[in-house]
Amino acid sequence: MPIRNCNVLGIEGTAAGGKTTLVHALTAHFREQGVNVAATGEPARVSPFLEEIVLHRTGEFDLTAELDTFAAQLTTTMRAARNHTLLIADKTPANVLAHARLLLDQDDAQVRAVLRSMESLCNAWMPLAYDVVIHCRDHYDQEAGGDRFRGRVLHLQSETETAVYEAILASGVPILDLPQGLTTQGRVQWIAKALHTSGISVH
Repeated sequence: MPIRNCNVLGIEGTAAGGKTTLVHALTAHFREQGVNVAATGEPARVSPFLEEIVLHRTGEFDLTAELDTFAAQLTTTMRAARNHTLLIADKTPANVLAHARLLLDQDDAQVRAVLRSMESLCNAWMPLAYDVVIHCRDHYDQEAGGDRFRGRVLHLQSETETAVYEAILASGVPILDLPQGLTTQGRVQWIAKALHTSGISVH
């Protein structure tokens, strides 16, 4: 039995790269084309652990929070892929792995052991779960709109961009680097053309 019967696109990049806006725009575009398409939200935004850390500021990023987010990133995509022909995913497990590496204390032996396990699973699973990752390099104003979920990691934007990209590369999933400076509609058109050129069917 195949792991999935639909094409899965991951939308990636650093914080405030316009990823979520692009996920919604792509979903609307392909739905208008008659494609049975769905989008997944970012699991971190509904994590009870990260809600405490980011919104209520009652804790720090720890192994439990990062592992919970990693697991949710896996299951959210798996479940959504069951009933559609195209799935557009807001972030990938590689993003969670990259953040965990930056945020957690790797001098701790337990942390190192879990991160190694996350890395192994990420690299084994992502080629089975994703057809391609669209990487967004644009940097928008992170404080625009007062997004409190970004507040705790604002200082990591440059490091995150590099770490996320390297984690995706290590997974072996093909990457399409989105040109910078495009409007949202321009991004959608570029991706639609790039998918067609790459032979990825979205019908």
